[in-house]
Amino acid sequence: MSLVRRAVPADAGEVLRLRQVMLDAVVGAKGATEWHAESLPTIRGRLADPDGDFAAFVVDHPDRPDALAALVAGTVEYRIGGAGNPHGTVGFVFSVATDPDVRRRGYARACMETLLDWFRERGAARVDLNASAEAEPLYASLGFVRKPDPSMRLHL
Repeated sequence: MSLVRRAVPADAGEVLRLRQVMLDAVVGAKGATEWHAESLPTIRGRLADPDGDFAAFVVDHPDRPDALAALVAGTVEYRIGGAGNPHGTVGFVFSVATDPDVRRRGYARACMETLLDWFRERGAARVDLNASAEAEPLYASLGFVRKPDPSMRLHL
């Protein structure tokens, strides 16, 4: 039996806590949690929709009841098709985190494998993510490769 399960609305607070662990490590957001209260209703709603374009997969913490040990989250999006992806379905992984006290137990890998299966079930021909240097070996072992990235961003 797998340790990985689909996150549900009751997990929303823990999903945000692990998202913060990832943000702290990747972008140095250290302690900037004021956004959690505003985000909580939205994440609960997204977790309540099992047929939607968003999914989060988690592992329960082995030592702390009501806590999560690991999280991966992603979305399926549509882009106009092209060579190699004529239907235009793309997966995007945007949050991978393991509680610092239970790292190196394979939880993130198990969650990632489950998310990749979820993408396949939805017809995604490609999966994108942004990798930290620390996490790159995990992603490479799953078949991800670096790409030249001309991405730009506008905050509205």
